[in-house]
Amino acid sequence: MSEGKKGPGRGGWLAIIVAVVIGLGLVRGNGHDGATSADPSAAAPSAASIPSAPSDPSDPSGGGAPSKPSGRYDPADYAAPVRQYAAEAGVDPQLLMAILYNESYKPHDPELERAWQRSKPDAAFGIANMHRAAFDDTKPGRPFASRQWEELPDDRNLAVQAAAWHLHDLAAQLPAHPSAPLTRNELMALGYNAGAGNMLAFARGVKIGSQAQSYLDRLRDNWAKSGEAVK
Repeated sequence: MSEGKKGPGRGGWLAIIVAVVIGLGLVRGNGHDGATSADPSAAAPSAASIPSAPSDPSDPSGGGAPSKPSGRYDPADYAAPVRQYAAEAGVDPQLLMAILYNESYKPHDPELERAWQRSKPDAAFGIANMHRAAFDDTKPGRPFASRQWEELPDDRNLAVQAAAWHLHDLAAQLPAHPSAPLTRNELMALGYNAGAGNMLAFARGVKIGSQAQSYLDRLRDNWAKSGEAVK
């Protein structure tokens, strides 16, 4: 999760899902059935009813893989846009895929994400769990400069593209020869999770805290399958 924001854990997300489903049911029962899908009172579509639509490879916002949210989410399904946008941003596709695996702990349903964000305004959006500040800092001068953070839950390719360029920007801040016994990819992943300031501290040899260490451990656990996914 970028910018060092800590979201709810796996068990916390289960509780959130239950609360959101109940909350949406209560709202629908209070005379708001005519609301549009963007309205907080709109009914969340069932996972099975949301189609998985292939992106047009000629579309700069697509990567030849499903972009729109679908009922099942596997980061490996997005290997094509990961390779495309990693090349565009000049970052390691295996790192980008590992970030998606690290950030796949929560359900990436657009309605659930927006419901959570209404109660926690600094929550992250999209399959790469990017916060508004990180997205807005990353997009100027980039191919997605005209896009908005609010679009991330609905466009998974955009989420991958933004994460790739965010990693590019983190890499540009790293010293040529970090003091820490960590790879550049590991430092960039820590920067994605804990913010650039902490990344630079870790690069100088500052001890990694428990949350950052947990993120790094998951990255290492996900590394091999991430490499297989982007072959």
